[in-house]
Amino acid sequence: MKIPTLVLIVLLCLAFCMMSEKKPKRNATYLETEEFSRLNLPFSQAVIYGNIIYVSGQLAEDGLTEEATLVEGGIGPETRQTMLYIKKILEANGSSIENIIKCTCMLAAIEEWAEMNVEYIKFFPENKPARSAFATNGLLFNARVEIECMAYLND
Repeated sequence: MKIPTLVLIVLLCLAFCMMSEKKPKRNATYLETEEFSRLNLPFSQAVIYGNIIYVSGQLAEDGLTEEATLVEGGIGPETRQTMLYIKKILEANGSSIENIIKCTCMLAAIEEWAEMNVEYIKFFPENKPARSAFATNGLLFNARVEIECMAYLND
């Protein structure tokens, strides 16, 4: 009777140890350029987790300052400049525009959706990422568009 009880206790201990084994923690890398860091904003410019880079919403600012000015010309030029910023962030951190798998586009006015698409599509001549686009109740600095994305890292 002692041996089966002892075996049962050992098996229960082994099962408990296996269940409580910690899974390896995956660390996120929080990315900010020096220029972005000076703004002291409550979010990161981008975050890498695993093999995905998550780029925060970007505006078509004419330089990163506390009193940012937007590129002139409306949603078309703003879309182009925003995508160029995204491209720069991705390339500086081991990815590229071609690696984007999802974009979210926030527009100040949904009526400008078609005009935004004219510039946006130029960045995706081949593989078009999944995308959501919606109107907002306003964007920072009276921007016409803000775009965020997720992309995989280069192998």
